[in-house]
Amino acid sequence: MSTCQLEPCIELPLSEEKLKESVDKAKDWALMHGISMRSKTNFNKDQVQLLPVTLLPSSFPEKPFLTVNNVQTILNELIHKVAHDKEFLTNSLKSTIQADPFTAKLFHIYETVYEKGFSQSISLGLLRSDYLLHDDCKIKQVEINTIAASFAALATITSEYHNLLILIIDKIPENNALIGFCKGLIFAWELYNNSEAVMLFIVEDITYNISDQRFHEFQIRQLCPKIKIIRKSLTNLVSEGVKLGPNKELIVSNMVVAVVYYRSGYELEAYPTEKEWDMRLLIECSRAIKCPSVQYHLAGTKKVQQSLAQPIVLKKFLKDDAAIARVQEIFTGLYTLDFNDDGEKAVEMGINEPYKFVLKPQREGGGNNIYNESIKSWLNSMKESQERTAWILMDRLYPPLQKNYFVRAAEESSSEDDIDLSDVITELGIYGVIVGDSNEIMLNKQVGHILRTKLSSEDEGGIVAGIGALDSPYLIS
Repeated sequence: MSTCQLEPCIELPLSEEKLKESVDKAKDWALMHGISMRSKTNFNKDQVQLLPVTLLPSSFPEKPFLTVNNVQTILNELIHKVAHDKEFLTNSLKSTIQADPFTAKLFHIYETVYEKGFSQSISLGLLRSDYLLHDDCKIKQVEINTIAASFAALATITSEYHNLLILIIDKIPENNALIGFCKGLIFAWELYNNSEAVMLFIVEDITYNISDQRFHEFQIRQLCPKIKIIRKSLTNLVSEGVKLGPNKELIVSNMVVAVVYYRSGYELEAYPTEKEWDMRLLIECSRAIKCPSVQYHLAGTKKVQQSLAQPIVLKKFLKDDAAIARVQEIFTGLYTLDFNDDGEKAVEMGINEPYKFVLKPQREGGGNNIYNESIKSWLNSMKESQERTAWILMDRLYPPLQKNYFVRAAEESSSEDDIDLSDVITELGIYGVIVGDSNEIMLNKQVGHILRTKLSSEDEGGIVAGIGALDSPYLIS
């Protein structure tokens, strides 16, 4: 754990009276403006509950904040080029697809579509690159997300909350993540060039994080009212008889789909039978522009990110030495667990010094990583098994501590809020939008940010799971 401490944006602790007044105001504002989700324990479509949010914006050094904002378009370009390099994807994932059935399924779809020829050459990427401060406030990338990068809407609203209620506007950076993502979706829809075509949001069978998703839909309608949006799960699509038209148009409920936006599909639960996998393949074979396409999805796997962390590899995709140096500056140590000299060395490192590392599988959605002494147990159990090649080892980062209050939905059994001043750590995410094909990048932007905060004692920080909280950066020198 880091011993470095960042000072809070105001003097803490708050008086009991001021704290109660501030929490009440925060809860009311958050619920009135959509910082909410449906309850996982008492699901009801007619009710939402408060998503965890910090009472105050958390301090974040301005220099590293600007560093990662400015590098995002380079990362967008990097992911785009990786996604269009079949040889690199194949070599990076060849051991992983032997050990990880989920990645193997995705790669099979990719190979099938590649061999048939892509009906749609354009891909849309709505990306989020996540970072932690480490070692005297250097900033290092934890991962990059290429599918269902969430909370662009609620991050925008959280920034508004901290601006309006805390009244320290000059220190909280402008955040246009929601509009940026929505303009990217509209840009792709316009490229499809069919004013009657719809957008399809692929969602879960039951959606808990409904507010974040619906804000995207409603913002698109505000920006471009003629776009119709439909929401379906892969299982819904299986039962509805989706088909391809004579020119490979994706046709759902007799409507041509211009853009498919995956807010689900990154987890095994989205594919309960082979029919859902067949539907994913059908969509990939269509002319609809996918967000992400299967090659973008694969480009975001942990194993590909680990391959990119090798210094010589970046020169394959980025020709500008200054750009390469900027990316290398934010990369942290990522290590293969393949059956080779590097893999054997990484296994021994993880077993001997587990607190220096995180063990990561090829999964999105949070809650899948292994920490501390459990790393030793997992690596010992997988040491001679092909299963280990489905994982990577990453240097563990220890961000500086600071104080803040978490505002959460009260437990049903409790009539009083239990708000404690706690030691917390923050994780910064930077949102990017990229649109293009193998020959041309048509749009490449950094569009906003998110700060997610958790107790310093927690390893994972899922917001929907109630462990982490939405936050905003309060920039300090």
